[in-house]
Amino acid sequence: MLFTTKDTGPVADAVKRHWVDTRLPAWARPYARLARWERPIGWWLLLWPCLWSAALAAIASGAPWPNPWHLLLFFIGAVAMRGAGCTYNDIVDEDIDGKVERTRSRPIPAGQVTRSQAKIFLILQALVGLVVLLQFNMFTIGLGVLSLLPVAIYPFMKRVTNWPQLFLGLAFSWGALMGWAAVFGSLSWAPVLLYIGGICWTIGYDTIYAHQDKEDDALVGVKSTALLFGGHTKIALVLLYLAATLLFGLAAVLADAGPFAFAGIALGAAHLYWQIAVLDIDQPDECLKLFRSNGKYGWILFIGFVLDAFVQGL
Repeated sequence: MLFTTKDTGPVADAVKRHWVDTRLPAWARPYARLARWERPIGWWLLLWPCLWSAALAAIASGAPWPNPWHLLLFFIGAVAMRGAGCTYNDIVDEDIDGKVERTRSRPIPAGQVTRSQAKIFLILQALVGLVVLLQFNMFTIGLGVLSLLPVAIYPFMKRVTNWPQLFLGLAFSWGALMGWAAVFGSLSWAPVLLYIGGICWTIGYDTIYAHQDKEDDALVGVKSTALLFGGHTKIALVLLYLAATLLFGLAAVLADAGPFAFAGIALGAAHLYWQIAVLDIDQPDECLKLFRSNGKYGWILFIGFVLDAFVQGL
């Protein structure tokens, strides 16, 4: 049965005393944990490229603000598809998660849900994402369908390459194409550069995140850029975040953005520099905090783009 679950307590690295554990009925908690509802940073990181792209498209089209309907759709879609992606990842990684201290208490390896129940929950979340996608124009729908390719292959990449974070970036930054396509029904160099910049940003923040698990990953044979970069992580982050900043700036230039957009990019660059400056790769709790701080970075860029669209649209 779909709703027959066993709640054995929260996941080790989940937010403690979250509404998932205090307000949801016991049968629903394992599903909420599968979808990571208690950790909204995941869907924020998936959502930000969508919102940046929508705001950049508003600037390029002369609109005073991004389309509110599109923003709502992207929000719902990000929550649903991030949950579906996490569920899919947990199904694929059951054997690995059971061997890693931080992840062995996740619902599938902990026996809170069966693989069949998880697959049904995955389909339900994907259907929500499909309903959202069908609200857009045909070009955007086709683009959204293509996004399933990097999503599908990402969980397997940690087994075969030192760059699984690259494949996460391909999936998580896809919204940089979607927001623009939803407005224009086509793509141009501005969203493409935004997408590539988003990939660099994603590799950076997920490298910080991956440093939490580097010892366990090395033991079980999982690859990551955290292990690849090792003691050179800060140098790698400088290059990745610098590339992201330059690419975001070029995207803004091609969208005919004004000073507020570039001010947001500059303030965002300062935030990224702060991450690198305070990072201690041997402190897992600090790595997690810095990873989560990328939600603030998303706000900085988005506010800059929105203010620019508003001023230019006056």
